[in-house]
Amino acid sequence: MEVETKGFRVDLTDAAWYKSSRSGPNCDNCVEVAFVSGAIAVRDSKNTAGPALIFTPDEWDAFVGGAKDGEFDLD
Repeated sequence: MEVETKGFRVDLTDAAWYKSSRSGPNCDNCVEVAFVSGAIAVRDSKNTAGPALIFTPDEWDAFVGGAKDGEFDLD
């Protein structure tokens, strides 16, 4: 599957998807991540044929940094 976004094409056909270590059999928030051709793809691990979100490396770094800093905590 090829996706065109943000001015470039990303081929997800042979992507190696990694499931979050926080995902589990009793969890509704399961995601998988793939690092492909200069981009990062994220999808719902329960719907692998569904859409993927595509991030640039800078966007991904900002997200991961925010998560580590607690920027998205609900507390």
